[in-house]
Amino acid sequence: MKESTFINWLGRIASVIAILMYVSYIAQIYNNLHGNYGAPLQPFVAGINCTLWSIYAFFKENRDWPVFWANFPGVFFSFATFLTCFPW
Repeated sequence: MKESTFINWLGRIASVIAILMYVSYIAQIYNNLHGNYGAPLQPFVAGINCTLWSIYAFFKENRDWPVFWANFPGVFFSFATFLTCFPW
């Protein structure tokens, strides 16, 4: 059964928004590196979530590329945010 054009576009838009959500961590990483540390729990849990969704989407029988690409940047940005939340 063919998906509707609306659903295809909705998936693309949702993927872009998800990527932007994780790219928005750059501001917190910057703040963390300049001594204004944020809370580490949320980016850590987001990193685990993104890792699990990326593994799921990549290894399922019919790869789910929108889910993979929507979560893959979050693996890096969320763990980078988590790691910079601490004064080393």
